[in-house]
Amino acid sequence: MSPKETVLVAMSGGVDSSVALIKIIESGYNPIGVTMKLWGYNEVGGSDDNSCCGINEINGAKLVCDQLGVPHYTIDFQNVFKETVIDDFANEYLNGRTPNPCVRCNSYVKWDAFIKQADELGAQYIATGHYATIGSFNNQSVIKKGVDPIKDQSYVLWGIPKDSISRTIFPLGDLTKKQVREIARKHNLETAETPESMEICFVADNNYNRFLNEYIPDKMESIGPGEIIDEENTVVGEHSGYTNYTVGQRKGIGLSYPDPRYVKAIDAETNTITISTKNKLYKNECFISNINWLIKEPGLPINAYAQIRYNSNPVLAKISIESGQAKAIFDKPQLAVTPGQSIVFYNEKNPEILIGGGIIELK
Repeated sequence: MSPKETVLVAMSGGVDSSVALIKIIESGYNPIGVTMKLWGYNEVGGSDDNSCCGINEINGAKLVCDQLGVPHYTIDFQNVFKETVIDDFANEYLNGRTPNPCVRCNSYVKWDAFIKQADELGAQYIATGHYATIGSFNNQSVIKKGVDPIKDQSYVLWGIPKDSISRTIFPLGDLTKKQVREIARKHNLETAETPESMEICFVADNNYNRFLNEYIPDKMESIGPGEIIDEENTVVGEHSGYTNYTVGQRKGIGLSYPDPRYVKAIDAETNTITISTKNKLYKNECFISNINWLIKEPGLPINAYAQIRYNSNPVLAKISIESGQAKAIFDKPQLAVTPGQSIVFYNEKNPEILIGGGIIELK
C-alpha cells in the first residue's frame, strides 16, 4: 500500500479553513495544518478582533487541529507579507491608486511562499478554504469558479503562479457557505459560528486613513488639503488629502449638488481629485499591466469575459496589444474603472474557467 499523500492546509482560524481540513481528512490525505503569521499589530495598529490570522485566529486554528488529531504549525511569514503586500498597499495609495492586497497575498504569500513551505515539509499539495474549484482544460489544470455564486473567490486568484495549480486543492469549491456551516456544526468545531471578516486583514477596523497615518506617518504628514475640480478644471471645493478617496466614491466628498457627484480621477502629483456625475464614470476601455496567464499564454487579441471588481458581473471584452501595452475594450461601458484594481479574465466559451488577469491602468 502506497503512503498517503501529504497536504499542507492553510488554517486561518475561521470556519472555511476548518471545514477544508475536514474535507482533506475525509479524502484520505495526510494533512498538516499551518497558520501563517502575517503581521504584528505593533506595526500596523488596529485590533485583531474578527480578523484572519490574528492571535485569536491562530489559537482557533490550533484548537481545530487538536480536535481533529492533526499536527499544527504557526509559521512566520511577516517579512514577505510586509514587503509584498503591506508596503505595496501603502505605496499604491500614495500614488493615488486603489490596490487589492488580497490578490497580492494570494500570489506572493499563500501560494508562492506556501508552496516553498510545502516543499520543505515534504507535502505534495496545498489546500485553502477558497470557494473555487480545480478542473482540466486542454489537458492542463485550471481554476474554475466555485458553485456558490455569492461566495465564488476565483476573482482574487488570478495572480497565483500557474505551475502551482496542479498542486492546489480547493475542498470547498463544490459547497455553499450554508453547507460549510452545517458541516462545522456537525463536527462541533470551535469555529462553527465564527463571523466572517469582510475587511482587509491588516486593516481590521477598515479605517485606511488611520492605518496609513500609523504605518507611514512622515509621508502622510506631507499630504495636505488639496483642490476638488470638476471636468472643466474649475475648482469647486477642497478635500482633506487625496489618500482619503477612491475612484467611484460618492460619500464624504463634502459638496452639495442637486444630483450626486462622484470621484472620477485622483492626481497624486497635484493633490487634486476630479468629480463628475455618475454617467461620466463609465469607460469603454482600460490598459492592463502585470498580466498573469493561468493557461498557456494565448496570442492576442482574444475575446474573454472581463471582471473589474470582486462584486461586479463579467462582461465580454477584447484583450489586445496597443503600442506595446495590453488593453481591454469592453462590449458594454463599465462603471468606475479604478487604477490599481484587478481586471480578471474568464474563458469566452466557458466563463467558469479563470484564464488570467492583470492590474487596471488608465494611461
